[in-house]
Formats: sequence, C-alpha cells, structure tokens
Amino acid sequence: MLKTFKYRLYPTKLQSTKMNKILELTRWVYNETLALRKNAWESEKKSISLYETNKKLVEWKSEKPELNDVFSQALQNAQLRVDLAFKAFFRRCKSGENPGYPRFKGKGRYHSITYPQSGFRLHPDGSVYLSKIDRVKVILHRPIEGTIKTCTVKRTATNKWYVYFSCDVPSPEPLPKTGKIVGIDLGLQTYVQCSDGSKIDKPRFFKQGQKSLAQVQRRFSKAKTRHNKHSVALVHERIAHKREDFCHKAANKLVDSYDIIAHENLDIKEMLEQKKFSKSISDAAWGTLVLFLAYKAENAGRTVVPVNPRGTSQRCSQCGTVVPKDLSIRVHHCPYCGFKASRDLNSALEILRLGLESVERPTLRRKAGARVRTHGSPRL
Repeated sequence: MLKTFKYRLYPTKLQSTKMNKILELTRWVYNETLALRKNAWESEKKSISLYETNKKLVEWKSEKPELNDVFSQALQNAQLRVDLAFKAFFRRCKSGENPGYPRFKGKGRYHSITYPQSGFRLHPDGSVYLSKIDRVKVILHRPIEGTIKTCTVKRTATNKWYVYFSCDVPSPEPLPKTGKIVGIDLGLQTYVQCSDGSKIDKPRFFKQGQKSLAQVQRRFSKAKTRHNKHSVALVHERIAHKREDFCHKAANKLVDSYDIIAHENLDIKEMLEQKKFSKSISDAAWGTLVLFLAYKAENAGRTVVPVNPRGTSQRCSQCGTVVPKDLSIRVHHCPYCGFKASRDLNSALEILRLGLESVERPTLRRKAGARVRTHGSPRL
C-alpha cells in the first residue's frame, strides 16, 4: 500500500529563490500545455495526447532556455496534470455533473512540483537532494517507512516549504479486536454523538480565531502590503492546523475504541449551499474527519460503513416509526413506543442499525430464504 510522509523543509534564501523560480517555470509549462490542447480542439477539433505534449516540450526548451533550469520530469509531470484535468473534465461530462473546464494558473497559483521517479535523494544527515536546487535541510520528525516512489515539494500560502514522500509500505498489523461497534452522528452542537452515549465535543476554532483574524484583516484593508497579507494567511493557517490536529485525534480515538464504525454519508458540498449554516459546517470539517477515519480504519483493520443519512434524525431507532421534527427540537420522543432520548443519540442509534444491515446483508443473502428489511420499513 502507498503511504505519504510529510516533512518541513528549511531552504536557504538562495534555494528559496530557485524553488520559486522553478514553480513559475513549471506553471508556464502547465499553461502552455493547456493552451495547446485548448486551441487545437477549438481550431481543428483535434485532441492532443500526453505523448505529443511531451514532444512539444523539447521545442519550448529551445525557445525558452530557462526551462533547462527545471528537472525535466518535473515539467513532464506538469503536463501530466493537464492530461488528468481533461480526463476528469470528460468523466464529469459523461456522468452529468458540473464539468468545470480546466483553468489556467495565475501568477503565484502553482504551488508544487513533483519528482515522479528520480531527481531526489534523501540523506541521513537531515537533508534531501533536489535536482536543480541542491541539498535542502529537512526535519525528519518521524522515520520513513518502505520504499520511496515519488517526491513532491510544496509551497504554502505563508511561504513555508514541505516535502511529501509517497512510499510503498507493507500492510500494517491490525489492531486487537475490541468487540465494540458504534454508530456516530455528526453535528454542529455535539460534534460526534456515539450510539453508546459517549460524545466528542469540538472547539469552534474559526470562531475562536475570528477576533485576531478581524484585526489583521482590518490592517490589510487599510494598507494592502505584502506583510499584512502574510499575516492574514498565518491566522488562517493556524486555524486550519488546529482543526486538522483535532480531526486526527478524534479519528484515532474512534478507531482505537471500535471494530465497526457506521457514519452518515453526508453531501457536504450541497449542505454548504445553505448560507445560514455554511460557516459552521465549514468549521466543523466533517469531510476531513471522515477521510481520516477511512484511512486510519483501513490501516488498523477496522470497518467503516457509510450509510444514507436520509431520515436518520426523523425515524425512531427503536420501532422505526417516522417522528417529524424540525431543527429546533433537540429531544426525540416517540409517541408510539415511548422511547425518549436526545435527537443526536437517536440518530446515532439509527445510523448504527443501518450500518449493521449494510454489513450483514451480503451474509444474509447467501442464506436460502433469508429476508432483509429495507431501510424504510418498520421493525415489528
């Protein structure tokens, strides 16, 4: 399996200048490749392949000698990114989604270069050799596992540099079984409500950082200097790091405690269109938590089951009867079976039931005459 390791780079001023120049030249190749394919289709209805764009790179190097200051495979990777962008565009067109035509990258909008096979070498003295850049100091805060396949160098909005090593590692040993299963309901008031009654509360990181963010944005609006813009980016970066760290810890806690974890398969993009809750939903970072939960569970030998969230907050988890209630009603009280619990706990119990049905259904279908209740039918 592939696993990515991220480390902080500390280039010198000269190396930082070289790396910024390389990013701009790689951006130029990306835009030229996109323009080449776009113009060829609009003028001649001709589709240009990745191989043809690679051959065009030789001509561009003779016309623009500065391109020789960039590792050749890094430039080819920029053309590969254009090819992948077009493939994703056509895939979305066929599936009926909003396609989103590949866009040109403006100045400062190209943030990473990739060494797909060679051109990099990690040294035991705490440095990494990057072709056309030289040896750059790196903080190896944890050991690298497996065999390094690719190396990506990335610049953040705050002008910090990171290196990502994609490694082929052996499958890890699964964690010992706990014998516990859980359904989790993701919310804004209670971040994670577990079906066993436990909770994970989440600090509202963006709300906490709004005061300092407002101060630096006020300074930036009065005098739009590079320093003030950098200060705004630093505040956003600090909030994002706190949020990501919290999601890592929450996902670790769930994976360590349960063998099977059922969660709502939320359409977060659609939920963000609700302007009333969009800021709170973005700050909650449900998508990040679910993503971390999925890969951590795979490494630990756990099972994560996404379920359809439709009706989970309205159905009674005990008898299956629909009990309509709006968002202001935070207590579920079933008039049919008398079950009373918090709205989030009832949802978590219903999510657990749906998750267990999803896990057990393939087994039940193999048994002759077995009948599986559909999600909408009541339990008698």
